[in-house]
Amino acid sequence: MAPDLKRLRGAGVESAVGDCDSLNTSRRAQVHHGSGRGNELSSKAVTESDRWIRSYLPGPAKALPLVHFPHAGGSASYYRPFCTALSDRFNALALQYPGRQDRRDEPCVTDLHVLADLLFDRLRQFADRPMAFFGHSMGALLAFEVTRRFERELNTSPVALFLSGRRAPSRHRDENVDLSSKESLLAEIRELSGTDPRLLGDDEMLEMIMEPLRADYRALGAYRFAPEPPVRCPVTVLTGADDPRTSQDEAAAWQEHTTGAFELRVFPGGHFFISENVADVTGFVAERLSAVPLPG
Repeated sequence: MAPDLKRLRGAGVESAVGDCDSLNTSRRAQVHHGSGRGNELSSKAVTESDRWIRSYLPGPAKALPLVHFPHAGGSASYYRPFCTALSDRFNALALQYPGRQDRRDEPCVTDLHVLADLLFDRLRQFADRPMAFFGHSMGALLAFEVTRRFERELNTSPVALFLSGRRAPSRHRDENVDLSSKESLLAEIRELSGTDPRLLGDDEMLEMIMEPLRADYRALGAYRFAPEPPVRCPVTVLTGADDPRTSQDEAAAWQEHTTGAFELRVFPGGHFFISENVADVTGFVAERLSAVPLPG
């Protein structure tokens, strides 16, 4: 059944770019902090870090944590189907940035380096165990930058880094999205095909989408790659065959940014190909992680 927009407004539920799978009619009922059953990262009571980390379905005890980094304008709940599909084998988690869903009263962060610092500060407490990162679009840049911080500050890395839907940071583009124009942002949303078209005609829902989206695009526009030594961990890049924002050559250029093993996998679809291929993407990630040797 199609979601009722009036009920969605009443529930205060955000649907940002690519977040349509998370639509529901309950007030925050679908935003879990995890029950703690077999889930080391969500076993504590609600703390500061719980504002940043979501667990939708606890994985097996001592399972490898796989942390998902959302895209521009996106929220943790976008990854609900991914976390659910992977929860039988991994401790699948998703990050919640400020300014969206249950954190919508907090100011958005408009500097990717500052946001990466904040995410690193939340995730560093788990650096004594193997972890893996998965980031899509803007989330790929953040996963990469947080990995850099793990290596620089703690001399450790994720056992695997999955980077999706984003060109290598050394391949700069001037995309020139007019952030002051609602029409320009709407055109961007339509081109990327990440938002249910029914929401684009609803002013109140659009306002909930626009604020974090505009903030994230401002952060992306200001981001500049700072040359540093390549990361050491294995990097796997996923890209859509028809992504208007990332060519296959630009995706392949991520190989320049790691001294570890590198793989590029092309999936059918556009920028949000991962939504179109949830079973294939999660199966691919699980297969690759199963082959990663874990310390100890």
